[in-house]
Amino acid sequence: GCVRRFEPSLTAYQICGRASSDIIKSGGYKISALEIEREILANENVAEVAVVGKPDETWGERVLAVVRWKDAKDPDSALKPLQASLKDKLASYKIPRELVTVEDIPKNAMGKVNKKTLLQALPVADEER
Repeated sequence: GCVRRFEPSLTAYQICGRASSDIIKSGGYKISALEIEREILANENVAEVAVVGKPDETWGERVLAVVRWKDAKDPDSALKPLQASLKDKLASYKIPRELVTVEDIPKNAMGKVNKKTLLQALPVADEER
């Protein structure tokens, strides 16, 4: 939906843009989370993925991938190989800078991932990097 703000001095609403969890705004780029998810899912070791924009003071948002692996992976050693596998498929600014490994990606009653809730539930949501 649209994001708006009431401007009392003008007694009018100001349209600020759209709030979409599938569009990540990073460093002036509008990045499709769905495109990144599609490329990550092409990796045979990935069972499920959700890509979200993590708030970042410098870039606006950073690309963060939440991954459920088919086989257990060490989260500390999984990011670099994933980035390397995406290097030839995605522009460098689209490649996830952070990776969170989970046992399950929570979904709503309709089976969809609520990315806003997911980001808030992750331990990295409160970290400053």
